[in-house]
Amino acid sequence: MTTLVPEEFAPLERQSTAELIAERLRIAIMRGVLAPGAQLGEASLAAQFAVSRGPLREAMQRLVSEGLLRSERNRGIFVIELTDEDVHDVYRSRAAIERAALECIMSGDTVTAYRRLLVPVAVMTEAAVRGDIVAVTDADQDFHEVLVDSSGSPRLRRAMRTLLLETRMLLGELQGAYPDLTDQVREHEVLCAAIGAGDAPAAYRLIEEHMHDAVARLMARRGSAGAPVE
Repeated sequence: MTTLVPEEFAPLERQSTAELIAERLRIAIMRGVLAPGAQLGEASLAAQFAVSRGPLREAMQRLVSEGLLRSERNRGIFVIELTDEDVHDVYRSRAAIERAALECIMSGDTVTAYRRLLVPVAVMTEAAVRGDIVAVTDADQDFHEVLVDSSGSPRLRRAMRTLLLETRMLLGELQGAYPDLTDQVREHEVLCAAIGAGDAPAAYRLIEEHMHDAVARLMARRGSAGAPVE
């Protein structure tokens, strides 16, 4: 009879109500359902989730500690608002991470990376044909996660994960910034093609242009001047 390793076969932990609520709120924030600056009403949310206020408050405090919500004395809890400087900082950080990921890919197995990236590109293409902006946005984020994951670097993966929530919030803000969704798809198609062709200079140039373009579109939607991503 096989003896199972205790640690690896320990009973699975069930998520608490607060954890489930926190995850729902994260998704709502990332997808823009809870817009930046929106106030969270305890009574209405408790009714919507069909829970008491105790686990709801615990969930909201978790998101405050994660930096997705802010608590204002005598006012309540609000979704954070990313400033123009935050936008530049997020994309500056992403540019550095994704450029480094590309360097790893281009000096390694470009074929496997290319094949993996074709999946989110295909999903994005189909979503664009349907006019499904949310699905295009989800596939956009998936593309960049796969790109960094394909680097094989655990540290780049961890660095990318720290930016995922803010990135998704900004991608939500970008919804509607592409009058023609095929333009958004095309930016990813050409980068994917450069990787597949093993064209490192083109891949590096395209990822920089992609980050610059995103910042410019965000700043245009905000009515702000877009400084270049360094």
